[in-house]
Amino acid sequence: MENFPWDNWKIESGALKTLAHKKGVDIISKEKYKDFELELEWKVQSGGNSGIFYFANEKGSHIWQSAPEMQVLDNIVHVDGKRTITSAGALYDLIAPSEVVVKPVGEFNQVRIVAKNNHIEHWLNEIKILEYDYQSDNFKRLVAKSKFRDMPFFAKEIKGAIGLQGDHGEVWYKNIRIRKL
Repeated sequence: MENFPWDNWKIESGALKTLAHKKGVDIISKEKYKDFELELEWKVQSGGNSGIFYFANEKGSHIWQSAPEMQVLDNIVHVDGKRTITSAGALYDLIAPSEVVVKPVGEFNQVRIVAKNNHIEHWLNEIKILEYDYQSDNFKRLVAKSKFRDMPFFAKEIKGAIGLQGDHGEVWYKNIRIRKL
């Protein structure tokens, strides 16, 4: 894979895995997506934190400054697990999951993110845990009340890359599939 950050990620038992002792690097798709279905599985180490980004662009110094994020997290140990709006499956700092269905540390969680005509769904372990209308007035109100309010590039793109965060400890991703809708 051309330009893949092998110094920061490796393949272990069929899964992409971050190397925790290294400075983190996110993986970003070359292709940009508007209407898509993303399926994958993830697990984290104890206290682990990562994220799945979509509609990402290269603006800003970090992917989270431009792209909505489905939170990937150890809800028990990591501090973000104490607030539902930043817990596993959440649209990070914007919408909490409707229920907690994350599996224990060390077990793989199944994710499905569906984006169709600006309607977004987050599924975790076969349960739809949230849905929203991207760039709607309600969504813009949520952004205006969040930590993203002063980030000029946040959630401005209707088509963008998909990214996997790799800078907060060990995380594994496997069975990654993206389908255009």
